[in-house]
Amino acid sequence: MFSFFRKSKLVTDISWLGVDIHSHILPGIDDGSKQLSESLLYIKNLENLGFEKLIFTPHIFQELYPNTIDTISEALRKVEEGIQGDDYNITISAAAEYMVDYNFQVLDGLMSMPDNHILIEMSYLSETPNIENIVFELQVKGYKIILAHPERYNFYHKDLKRYDRLQEMGCKFQLNLLSVLGYYGKHVQQAAKYLLDHKMYTFAGTDLHHQKHMDLLQRNVENGQLYKLIGNYPFMNGEVFKGL
Repeated sequence: MFSFFRKSKLVTDISWLGVDIHSHILPGIDDGSKQLSESLLYIKNLENLGFEKLIFTPHIFQELYPNTIDTISEALRKVEEGIQGDDYNITISAAAEYMVDYNFQVLDGLMSMPDNHILIEMSYLSETPNIENIVFELQVKGYKIILAHPERYNFYHKDLKRYDRLQEMGCKFQLNLLSVLGYYGKHVQQAAKYLLDHKMYTFAGTDLHHQKHMDLLQRNVENGQLYKLIGNYPFMNGEVFKGL
């Protein structure tokens, strides 16, 4: 049990978070949803759990998923057409999750979230050597940086001061919801606990890719476990993104 949690009533939805800022459920463009019908099912499931807004963030990773604004916009268009009608009552939009590796270029016009927030990630194997320079250059361009799932970077688990340094530089941290449920392993769960205990997260996201993710998320929302674990944490998803 995380140290700041207090006993709370049973909450079996996720309206307390409200906005999902990280998922891979645009169809057929990365390692997430493969087809439109799958995407539409996930959207309906997330709406039923209590999300009001979804910001899709497909990978832009030149070696594996060389997406562009055009490929992402076209996939979003298909989903927008698919949710028209009375069956859906949810707001959707798209940005991207940028892999900041040696191929990454700091440019104007990157596919960002509202208010110029940009979601970035690194390899799970090692820290990007020039990550501090990339962060600085993005900030010079006017971007507000969100580092995806910092708890999953194993190379930081024994060098916790790197978390402090990135936050000192202005990076906001985004928790993967499944991390606190142990989905990615004990060490990731412990790193999430550390970051939660030290109030280092600003945002949270599902990072939803497939049905296994959906099943675990749905089960732990509907049985109240996810709220019990982190429902009292002051995530700012709704405050920052709901009205934008």
